[in-house]
Amino acid sequence: MPVYDLNGKVALVTGGARGIGFETARQMHARGASVAVVDLDADQAREAAERIGERALGIGADVTDAGAMLAAVAQAVERFGGLDLAMANAGIAPEGATTRTMPPEEWEKVIDVNLLGVWNTVRAALPQVSERNGQIVLVASVAAFMNGMMLSPYAASKAAVEALGRPLRVELAPFGASATVAYFGWVDTEMVRQGLDREQGGKRMQELLPKFFFKRIRVEEAGAAVVRGIEERAPRVSRRNGGATSPPCAASSTPFSTGASSAMPRSPAPCARPRQTPRQGPRPKSAASLARAGSRSTRSRCRWRG
Repeated sequence: MPVYDLNGKVALVTGGARGIGFETARQMHARGASVAVVDLDADQAREAAERIGERALGIGADVTDAGAMLAAVAQAVERFGGLDLAMANAGIAPEGATTRTMPPEEWEKVIDVNLLGVWNTVRAALPQVSERNGQIVLVASVAAFMNGMMLSPYAASKAAVEALGRPLRVELAPFGASATVAYFGWVDTEMVRQGLDREQGGKRMQELLPKFFFKRIRVEEAGAAVVRGIEERAPRVSRRNGGATSPPCAASSTPFSTGASSAMPRSPAPCARPRQTPRQGPRPKSAASLARAGSRSTRSRCRWRG
């Protein structure tokens, strides 16, 4: 029995016409949720909703337009009677280039979509999500904590999305609501195929780095991981693949996985030290006391050095 039952809930997913967004929307719908599929291309949003089936609504909206996102949420509420869950998934990636050579307008566009677009989605959905004890899902990336060479605006935006998700989880807890951050590596989406297989920067990266780093997972796996995380109200979601690892210092009593604890408002600090188990037996002597107990030659050999 899931902690959070999707049956009868209403979800809104940005970037929902394809990839991770579409697959997550489809799987939530299969569990009984009504879904609003939001995409920049209104026709593709409607086609995606038709493929999902009844209780699905396609909405055309630009996530960088705050007013458009408020209107999208209003449409979903009018159609389904409310909104329980919002997944801020829409995002773009630049063509691989160094920070020095990337056109500034391209750098800023990635931030505009990947960070401010997430903020516009969250801001529009928060009143409904708070009122209905719902959930916010933010799609970050392993690029939030790995070296984002050749993709600096993407890495910067995803790190910021992760940083937004942490306080959101704590702030939503008094309302009985929660926030989840999803981290994936290479998912076999059109955006990844374009960036790795067709663009010169991606081809060059694959020549320089080990092959295991570029192992991809299917969108079905990524969507299933997100849905499990939602059902468990997990603080974070990941589907490990060749290049995906846990965020550095993300030590807590729960693993970095979709099986993370559903307890709220647990959101450990990024470098929280793991709780140590009580020491059994007599307390061991300090290095200094052991040195004093030894011979003069031993004390000489064991002297601490700065």
